[in-house]
Amino acid sequence: MRMRGAAALLGAAALFGAALVFLTGCGPTKPWHATNITGAMPDLSFRMMRASDGLAVSQEDYRGRVVLVYFGYTHCPDVCPATLANLSDVLKRLGRDAEKVRALFVTVDPDRDTLDVLRPYAQAFGPQVDGLRGSAGQIADLARRYRVAYSVIKTPTYEVTHTSSVFVFDDRGRVRLVATDTNDTAGLADDVGRIANGK
Repeated sequence: MRMRGAAALLGAAALFGAALVFLTGCGPTKPWHATNITGAMPDLSFRMMRASDGLAVSQEDYRGRVVLVYFGYTHCPDVCPATLANLSDVLKRLGRDAEKVRALFVTVDPDRDTLDVLRPYAQAFGPQVDGLRGSAGQIADLARRYRVAYSVIKTPTYEVTHTSSVFVFDDRGRVRLVATDTNDTAGLADDVGRIANGK
């Protein structure tokens, strides 16, 4: 009986050890710097005009690339240029992987942000930044899809407000991350680079 008990204990110990090795091998994955929202929102879907070439584009034109989506407007005095400058730094930090990424700047002020206004503004932040302009309905639909709040009040003074989140979609158009603060450009570049390389 003692031999059987000892064998059982040895067997249990070996099994427990194997389980520990297995669990160690499947340890926690590296945390994201931005907030992981995988599966919490619908896939990327839109139809708008691209400022750089005046073409009508949709999410299909960006398949195969990681896409960063940010809503703003060109007359924004502070948050928009600061955020786009941060995204520009993220793209620079990615090096060659920047070719796998596109940043989409969606204007919420289409009355003032014509394609001619939007084109040089977006291009000033880098070749991977595309300005997008749509009808009021198209912009509202896209903003609603990702729970982005904005408003444009034209009287008595022109006032625009908007959410400052940046959404990150993988190369299949699936939502992965949201960044409410883009000041940690090194961290965001790490996140985007991981997604660009299939993580």
